[in-house]
Amino acid sequence: MLVVPCNNLLAINASTIPSPLPSSSSMEICRSSFLFVTTSYHLKLRKNGVITCRSKKSALVEGPSCVFVGPIETASVDRLEALYQQARDSYYSGKPLIVDDMFDKVELKLRRYGSKYVVKYPRCSLMRQSTYADAEEDPSQLFALASIWLVFLAFGSLACLVPTIHTLGVMYNEDPFGSTLVLHSPQSVLEFPAALNRVLLVGLGSLVGFPISSAAVKALQGLWKNDLVALKGCCPNCGEEVFAFVRAAKPKEPPHRTDCHVCDSSLEFRTKVEESASKPRSRWVYGRIYLLKQNS
Repeated sequence: MLVVPCNNLLAINASTIPSPLPSSSSMEICRSSFLFVTTSYHLKLRKNGVITCRSKKSALVEGPSCVFVGPIETASVDRLEALYQQARDSYYSGKPLIVDDMFDKVELKLRRYGSKYVVKYPRCSLMRQSTYADAEEDPSQLFALASIWLVFLAFGSLACLVPTIHTLGVMYNEDPFGSTLVLHSPQSVLEFPAALNRVLLVGLGSLVGFPISSAAVKALQGLWKNDLVALKGCCPNCGEEVFAFVRAAKPKEPPHRTDCHVCDSSLEFRTKVEESASKPRSRWVYGRIYLLKQNS
């Protein structure tokens, strides 16, 4: 009998057994292709082949496990947060759990849900050599802007309609459905200057109110079509909250630039739009606020 010692972490495969073996030989070995062991093996070899494979202590090497969440689009917030924390901790420990693309998708999904675990403060980008902060959509600012445009629309409409209704009421003896005109009465010649003033008032009201109403209608249509979005975030320089109204991301449109109202730093808003697969008209707008370098 020949005793062959094996070193630690030895991988034994069926292909490593010498061949051919006699037909009468029997083989009793682990069913898995590879078996990683942490202690020494002793192989008993006889004339008719390998009979047994015995170890003092063996253990299989298992891979890392993670939280099962299923499809990201339908996963719950609790499971996504648990997976995000586990993947983040494993990445910091030097043993990444999931690939970078999957980690980014989970992070974006949690940002859309407004999770506190993905809140990040202003930080530096080694690739762009700049400081930036995350930005998110602010529906309250859009509502306030729409309310202002509604006030302008109401003012322009009143400027157009009130003088017209007043003039028609006077012409028809304050009875718009009557058939007798004031201009047909004998006193109509004496009231010609007053009628001329009313006509001028109607023209002035239309001249002032129509442009205001048209501009308000155009702005409200842009808000309804989501051409304009409101982004808010922290200033990368001073940390104060800033916001800006920017247009949705388009290929050839330059980024929106503005200044911080606290530290007067030059900022650049970059937007991204994620269309929802389940809801055709639903979307999610987010972006980043970059600190621009000052020209010396």
